[in-house]
Amino acid sequence: MCRNIRCLHNFEPPTTDDEVREAALQFVRKVSGSTHPSRANTPAFEQAIDEIAEATRRMLDQLVTNAPPKNREAEAVKGRARHEKRMEREVRVRTGVG
Repeated sequence: MCRNIRCLHNFEPPTTDDEVREAALQFVRKVSGSTHPSRANTPAFEQAIDEIAEATRRMLDQLVTNAPPKNREAEAVKGRARHEKRMEREVRVRTGVG
């Protein structure tokens, strides 16, 4: 999965429509293999983003959980820690150390 797409469920304050659209944009970029579509492909690209954002918002609004809401700052710290571990592992693999 694309590492730029973040979990959007169960946050306080709730996920914004801008965050949902950004995730849809990342998904469309990944699937299309293009970060900037040609002029000819822009309408299809934008329509896909709109439809995916709408479906994502609908899904998020319907999900239920008993878990306490997550904190964005705490999740960001955990994400940075996972990134550091990944980078350390990658360095070890590339250098043959460890």
